[in-house]
Amino acid sequence: MAICPECDAEIEVDEFDVDKGDQLSCPECGSNLEVTGLSPIELDLADDDEEDEDDEDELEDGELGDDEDGDEDDEDEEEDGDWEE
Repeated sequence: MAICPECDAEIEVDEFDVDKGDQLSCPECGSNLEVTGLSPIELDLADDDEEDEDDEDELEDGELGDDEDGDEDDEDEEEDGDWEE
């Protein structure tokens, strides 16, 4: 058993099924939690800010579309090349 640091709800967590750093959600309040200790199981609020920043960076890179546009153009050129032959 572990305790949610946000709402103090008891959360059933099998210490053999989790590793330090794993994330889970509290079934009572929905908070994102991180396993910070294994024996006994300790939970802390997960740092959502860091994950959001990483996600935003990935989106910004994806929005540029350098790789996607390049790949699509290459495919079009290959198809055009087939027609020209």
